[in-house]
Amino acid sequence: MVELYDDERLDYLLGENLRIIQSPSVFAFSLDTVLLAKFVYVPIQKGNLLDLCTGNGVIPLLLSQRTNGMVTGVEIQERIYNMAKRSIEYNQLDHRLGIIHGDIKDMPQELGHGKYDIVTCNPPYFPTPNQEEMNKNEHLAIARHEIYCTLEDVIRVSSQLVKQGGKVAFVHRPGRLLDIVTLMRKYRIEPKRLQFVYPKLGKESNTLLIEGIKGGRPDLKILPPLIVYNEDNDYTKELQTILYGKK
Repeated sequence: MVELYDDERLDYLLGENLRIIQSPSVFAFSLDTVLLAKFVYVPIQKGNLLDLCTGNGVIPLLLSQRTNGMVTGVEIQERIYNMAKRSIEYNQLDHRLGIIHGDIKDMPQELGHGKYDIVTCNPPYFPTPNQEEMNKNEHLAIARHEIYCTLEDVIRVSSQLVKQGGKVAFVHRPGRLLDIVTLMRKYRIEPKRLQFVYPKLGKESNTLLIEGIKGGRPDLKILPPLIVYNEDNDYTKELQTILYGKK
């Protein structure tokens, strides 16, 4: 059993044999987050993995199905951190998954430099607007806007936490691609894999997935485009396979 608060619900997590606590007014994971969890390289047998800006813990939960390693999430919002913690306990994964309530900018000092094989992050996408333009829901505003961490914060901290030769992966908006690549190289993460996600065939890309190696050599691979919806507004077969596995 798990205790649910306010408008929280216990959802099934895609094709996995997992459940996750969600709340429409506080936090529900997005497709972007799931795509990042499926995109990033993961060592199967062991390793230390870290997910920054983890939200309700969806990436650690999904990665637990791909690796036997230890996975840690970091979340600054106490309410959402608590949701993630309860989800992990409900799924009886607290022996391999952990959640830290804290600011990602403090993590290199708290956790140590170069301790992780893999670092992932679905960061806030948008610069902080003025008060009138900001979402009135504080939880959603923090998740979407660079209130507590900027893109440079995310990439600098990721570089500090990952081992030499370790991998770092992000999901973001295509409009920030040049900023992302510039900052990755500034902090010695060489971009190695890049994939653009398109809502439909013929539409502009609205999401990118990128993975780099700390101290890696230049050699960027552009992966085939990923299309989300077909003409009938159903998930494409490729996306269904990514989300739910082969039928």
